[in-house]
Amino acid sequence: MNHSLSGSTNASAKRIKFPLTAKVIMIDLDGTLLNTADDLALSANLMLKDLGLPEQSTATICSYIGKGIQKLVKRTLTGQLDGEPDAALFEKALPIYEKHYANNLSVNTRPYPGVLEGIKALQQAGFKLACITNKAEAFTLPLLRATGLYDQFEIVLSGDSLPRKKPDPMPLTHICTHFDAQPHEALLIGDSLNDAIAARAAGCHVFIVPYGYNEGRDVYELDCDAIVESLFDASKLVKRLS
Repeated sequence: MNHSLSGSTNASAKRIKFPLTAKVIMIDLDGTLLNTADDLALSANLMLKDLGLPEQSTATICSYIGKGIQKLVKRTLTGQLDGEPDAALFEKALPIYEKHYANNLSVNTRPYPGVLEGIKALQQAGFKLACITNKAEAFTLPLLRATGLYDQFEIVLSGDSLPRKKPDPMPLTHICTHFDAQPHEALLIGDSLNDAIAARAAGCHVFIVPYGYNEGRDVYELDCDAIVESLFDASKLVKRLS
């Protein structure tokens, strides 16, 4: 089994006993369940082409993923993580991006290795499964259906399902309430700082996968309970709270 605890400064990780006991498993979408980068980048470059702007490499656009589509469009237009494009340009660009992404949602998007096996193992262990993403519902639901994952979750929360989204704890506390679970009885599996901050703010456990979109940052610097190589590896580190 391949897992490691995150950095030595993480006091909470030291107190964790594995397997972790939980009732509810919440899983992030982009960069955790699905490798959506190629289709997000394809759509960004189609947008740039329509705007008469130079295209960018997939790797560059991948570093912009992680805070939702509006942020991705802003970063693509400015070439900066916190850049603010001209307001009129952004207003023109966003619907162009959304149109292209709607048409190219699942061209190259596939579940990561270990995802299907991990979901199956978690279900067999009796866990309640939820999907929490910052992606808009208009893209989330068709994408989950296209990749065969929609029916695996008892509830799906998209970026526009509630007034606030990750890194705000609201989606996580909503899921806990939905399943009648305490925050410490829930685990979020994600790939980014957004996920780690949301989980800690909600009082939930959090595992991080190293293969996703952490905006170019090192996942080993995140405050999490474990770094797991895959969802299947994660399933070996949790047991159902009886």
